[in-house]
Amino acid sequence: MAAQIDGVFESGLQQKIKESKVLVVGAGGIGCEILKNLVLTGFQDIEIIDLDTIDVSNLNRQFLFHKEHVGKSKANVARESALTFNPNANIKAYHDSITTNNYGVNFFQRFSIVLNALDNRAARSHVNRLCLTADVPLIESGTAGYNGQVELIKRGLTTCYECFPQPAQKTFPGCTIRNTPSEPIHCIVWAKHLFNQLFGESAEDEDVSPDTADPEAGAEVGQAALEKEANEKGNVDRVNTRTWAKECQYDAEKIFNKLFFDDIKYLLTMSNLWKNRNPPKPAKWDTVQENANEEEDATGDSVARDQKVLSMVQSAKLFADSIKALELALGKLPDGDHLVWDKDDKDAMDFVAACANIRAQIFDIPRKSRFEIKSMAGNIIPAIATTNAITAGIVVMRAFRVLQQEYEKCKTVYVRLRVNPQNQFIVPDRTIIPPNPKCYVCAAKPEVVLKLDTKKLTVRELRDDILIKTLNMISPDVMLDGANSIVISSEEGETDCNNAKTLEEMKIVDGCILKVDDFLQNYELSITVLHKDPGREEAPFEIVADADSLKPKEAEEESTPSAGSSSAPGAADDAPQPSTSKGINGSANGKKIAQIQDSDDDLCIVEDEEQENVEGRPSTSKPSTSKAS
Repeated sequence: MAAQIDGVFESGLQQKIKESKVLVVGAGGIGCEILKNLVLTGFQDIEIIDLDTIDVSNLNRQFLFHKEHVGKSKANVARESALTFNPNANIKAYHDSITTNNYGVNFFQRFSIVLNALDNRAARSHVNRLCLTADVPLIESGTAGYNGQVELIKRGLTTCYECFPQPAQKTFPGCTIRNTPSEPIHCIVWAKHLFNQLFGESAEDEDVSPDTADPEAGAEVGQAALEKEANEKGNVDRVNTRTWAKECQYDAEKIFNKLFFDDIKYLLTMSNLWKNRNPPKPAKWDTVQENANEEEDATGDSVARDQKVLSMVQSAKLFADSIKALELALGKLPDGDHLVWDKDDKDAMDFVAACANIRAQIFDIPRKSRFEIKSMAGNIIPAIATTNAITAGIVVMRAFRVLQQEYEKCKTVYVRLRVNPQNQFIVPDRTIIPPNPKCYVCAAKPEVVLKLDTKKLTVRELRDDILIKTLNMISPDVMLDGANSIVISSEEGETDCNNAKTLEEMKIVDGCILKVDDFLQNYELSITVLHKDPGREEAPFEIVADADSLKPKEAEEESTPSAGSSSAPGAADDAPQPSTSKGINGSANGKKIAQIQDSDDDLCIVEDEEQENVEGRPSTSKPSTSKAS
């Protein structure tokens, strides 16, 4: 290898490269480029992990993969391809998830440095916590379109991935999804829920039938529904959606009429909903099929098909074809198993696109092309191969600095589409941002305040929606402080009897403190519970990472710095800020920086002021709150 020739690198760095052990997490667009760069620069001992398999859609930007590799493990194929550059390198591949208990603190402590190239927030948070505990430098990277970011995470020196919590990915009230959709995304979310109800892992909060408990519809609607559905004994027999679909042998016509005619007719009986809205127009299979012969079939495989907005007739045919294909796929699985929705699975994507467009037309919402629906359903930002390559190159150059312990030179770097006033398109931060002393992950005593309705929220919701989905834990144990009672146990079945109980029934009320321990992440968190009564459009819970933000307004005003202090708005632009903050220092030129929802290889984007602000890490260094619904 040319990189191993004396003089290419200074002798000290060259030796450190040979002796170091590197872990690459993720073998996608950035991960492939990182692995290639590591091998070509002389790294000898590399391990790479990725659970994913290669899809045709990966081939345009993940250049270690070729057509013959489709369906194979990304990690294994990346290893084989990288070895062609340097057969003497020692590369070990894991076709596995980094979040399993096989990869704990001891595993991470084996490495000199960890390079993240992940595509989802939960896994990033997990690696962040383990690297902090193991005290191993982590280089986090990501791209979104033409924008990219590379940042060092080092315990005690820099902010961690969770120092300034990202806003929760956007969710919508269940009654909006089920009763009163008004945007294409509402129909797409409904269609994904329907996929899970029929073929996937269904969840209680993903029901697709009309919501009779919608407060806007009026209490009498729910009562009337109960009376109408009651049997002779006065009880309501609930039939599981998938059970019903199997009983009717996944008949496309019956499912279509149930979802798009019967359920819509039922919604129309909730007259309160339509006082200020245009009512939906039910669609019946026979009526739709009357025009079937007059329209061109648009279900063939082509690029043009993905770009075309399908009519009701075309969507209905796609609906029927995809149901038949998904039924066959489900039938091949063992009893009790289920399909997993994947944006790159043709039949699953066809089903969601068809259902979303049929429902959109019923509610007079603009329909979208299959490509647009795939982008929205999968939260996709187009991945650009050049951006991945530039970002991966910066990652490895930062790795050189880390190996030489030149941490002061490891400032966060942004890759931008347009040059800034200094004629730069690769823009470094001015300073290294120190850890947030009130971070609920890397602070000396991590703690948060949790505001929720203790009378309604159940232990299962506390575990699944708050601890796992929002706080990104893997296997939490929860104890009620002072009572020495176990609320949630990571041991399977040990506390299942608590799942359906409300927090109040578990003696968890306003002012209680919960001690949470995730042994897989070696992470402990103290949660102070505050009771609140959320309104209809409010999230059922709110997580406050800074208890000081709960001070009375008067106290806040008293503690507000004067205009002449260093914290005044004018001074804030030049003061150290988080690398994703809004201002001169955070963006290097005063433009807005914001994180987007996880896509193919995204982390943070730098956007121009005229661009729409998108979700992600907070845009200021002030104490932030995270909400979810």
